[in-house]
Amino acid sequence: MSTDDLVANATGLPATLTPALVERLARRVTAGPGERVTTYAPYTGSPLAELPVSTPEDVEAAFAAARRAQRAWRDTPVQQRKRIVLRFHDLVLERQNEILDLIQAENGKARRDAFLEVADIALNARYYARSTRSLLRPRRRRGAFPVLTRTTELRHPKGVVGVVSPWNYPFSLGAGDTIPALLAGNAVVQKPDTQTALCALWAAELLYEAGLPEGLWQIVLGAPREIGAPLLAGADYMMFTGSTATGRRIARDAGHRLIGASLELGGKNALIVLDDADPDRAAEGAVRASFASSGQLCISVERLYVHDAVHDAFLTRFLAQVRDMPLGAAYDYSHAMGSLTSPAQLAAVTAHVDDAMAKGATLLAGGRARPDLGPYFFEPTVLAGVEPGMACHGDETFGPVVALYRYGDLDEVVEAANATPYGLNASVWTGNGRRGRAFAARLHAGTVNVNEGFAAAWGSVDAPMGGMGDSGLGRRHGAEGLLKYTEAQTVAHQRLLGFAPPKGVPYRLWAASLTTSLKAMKHAGMK
Repeated sequence: MSTDDLVANATGLPATLTPALVERLARRVTAGPGERVTTYAPYTGSPLAELPVSTPEDVEAAFAAARRAQRAWRDTPVQQRKRIVLRFHDLVLERQNEILDLIQAENGKARRDAFLEVADIALNARYYARSTRSLLRPRRRRGAFPVLTRTTELRHPKGVVGVVSPWNYPFSLGAGDTIPALLAGNAVVQKPDTQTALCALWAAELLYEAGLPEGLWQIVLGAPREIGAPLLAGADYMMFTGSTATGRRIARDAGHRLIGASLELGGKNALIVLDDADPDRAAEGAVRASFASSGQLCISVERLYVHDAVHDAFLTRFLAQVRDMPLGAAYDYSHAMGSLTSPAQLAAVTAHVDDAMAKGATLLAGGRARPDLGPYFFEPTVLAGVEPGMACHGDETFGPVVALYRYGDLDEVVEAANATPYGLNASVWTGNGRRGRAFAARLHAGTVNVNEGFAAAWGSVDAPMGGMGDSGLGRRHGAEGLLKYTEAQTVAHQRLLGFAPPKGVPYRLWAASLTTSLKAMKHAGMK
């Protein structure tokens, strides 16, 4: 792709985002010819795409089509599924400029942050494509009686998985949960956020181009109040990423239906700088941890705790980098931070900052909207003196705002970092890795990064990722990220002797014989 293709045209949209592309992707939505909805580009506020809206009947049709396709897919050899996903991996990397443009056009983040989504999908596609056969293979398990009981664990696909993906990481979360669900033998009916639906639709188109049988990945669009209920009613399992309030309702309704659900919800993540940390390295890492994707990231940092010994040196370096951060709207790698995604996000961030300032917080950097750059831009903002009673003290801001706290006692900072109902991500900075890992184990968070903000744990796709407390249930990544989309089945074949005494043997003698055998197995160290 030439450099000219990366330059926005007169409408402020990338040259790759043509009306023909939008219309082609829109045809992948399972929806009739009725209502349509317009999305808007965050960089300019101008119309971006007109997309069809699905009705409850369309959602039911999507599930019916997905179930028909899944019957053949569940019997498709894992090696064939693997080849399709690895071709998808290659296509994503080869055509990354297309999806980078789409991510920026729909979400407004900087291209540097958009590229992390491309890398994430490549990592996930390769990992699960090459792990699925091992994860799904039948496994011999210890039987009730040695030799006499042959026990095997099998894994079957759930059927049709419902996926609800958010707008903040529209490609990474738009495809990242669908890939393992499909590899496990399921079909998927997905509702991406309408604002960023083109990214999910592009991913689906590319996976079909890679060889996915038609019908397996259905995409519906619409307001949760209209199609949320039929989506949950048709699913055999739910994967949701979004707010804690909505996650609670999904967990309740999934529980009523006795289906499983995996929920990645909100976070109020802490970064702790220990007394032996390198201030330069910690400051650079804290900038990325706090302001990646304009702070619109569940695992980004919103609380900074810095030890007295390094506080002043850290603060000088941190504020200098925040104030010098290049902001702007461009379809290239020239800016470190882009725009917020919507008027609602701008209003929420502004309200948190204004509330803190009105109640006595000190503004150390930023604090202003930047309409000169675009309608939803807001400066990276650092606050001190944030206390209970201020909205941004305990509530998730989900924007480029971080509160700075000074501390001197390690036990007290652990207590402060853990003093939140959330438990999604945390970060520790130190000059001693062993000390950092030991400190990390004391934090109430599903992932903890040592000398990194969030990318080390997120990118370790062989390890589980998810939240504690109000940050959710279940895990993505690792074995659980695929096995949660399966039903475990135990097949136990009893040979020769059974669990009743042989003919003619009194039950008393049979029980005594079993008692002796059980004691012997314990003394032999058997499980």
